[in-house]
Amino acid sequence: MLQKRNPKNDDIHVFVKDKLYHRNEAKVSVFDSSVQGGDAVWEGLRVYPEGIVCLDKHLTRLQESAKTVAFTDIPSKAEIKKAIKMTLDANGMTDETHIRLTLTRGEKITSGMDPRLNQDGSCLIVLAEWKPLVYDNTSGIKVISTSQRRNSPQFLDSKIHHNNLLNNIIAKIQANVAGKDAGLMLDDRGFVAELNGSNLFMIKDEVVYTPYAHACLPGITRATVIELCQKNNIEIKEADLTLSQLYNADGVFATGTMGELTPVVEIDGRDININDQVTEKILQLFKNSVRTLCEKL
Repeated sequence: MLQKRNPKNDDIHVFVKDKLYHRNEAKVSVFDSSVQGGDAVWEGLRVYPEGIVCLDKHLTRLQESAKTVAFTDIPSKAEIKKAIKMTLDANGMTDETHIRLTLTRGEKITSGMDPRLNQDGSCLIVLAEWKPLVYDNTSGIKVISTSQRRNSPQFLDSKIHHNNLLNNIIAKIQANVAGKDAGLMLDDRGFVAELNGSNLFMIKDEVVYTPYAHACLPGITRATVIELCQKNNIEIKEADLTLSQLYNADGVFATGTMGELTPVVEIDGRDININDQVTEKILQLFKNSVRTLCEKL
């Protein structure tokens, strides 16, 4: 499912470092750490009229990721919220909006890997676009397992929500070549980790399972689903899951900010049931509650 250009985004304004720019003028330096080494952290935010879904949790993760990779200039939540509000107000956005929130280590005084070369402070980017959910959560998606494994903490901790996404992009390329919607990534031990851009859940005998977050991002939407199951007496477990278990699941769905909850209808050519009652119940619970998770700026 390839996202399409939306003409409404032709004249949007983007916040970069300390002010707004028309999208045609919104740029970072060729010396910025994001250009030099993918040295940045980011969050995806969904905007509803009621506010931004799980805003505080996203900002906490952004700040914690920046701290983990030793950013020395991390903006406060109040500063970030101010920049987000400026951007949304400038674009008149209150719904059907996705925000790509990025914090780079900033501009370097000369090319190089050493973070000590970053002496101009971090660079905050707020890119808000008119963008519906990326997947059709009624028809579902088809995925294929890829040879590209998800990073384990011994290589690059998936708990860091960083911009170095080549690991995931290579998996997505393999899915594209196969004509599928997403790449299913295993961890270094051969257990299911996640899709290239979202977390996974499966249902078997009315029990919900999700992979341990050893080699996947413990997503905020993932956490929301776990909480919804616990509050509604739906048994849920974290576990090491194999491809065989997913092939034979009663239902499988993906979670993430870009697509929220999306049924998986095919894995490696095996059809997955799309009428599982537990899956349908969870999708409906999320739909009914997502706006109650919104936070006003």
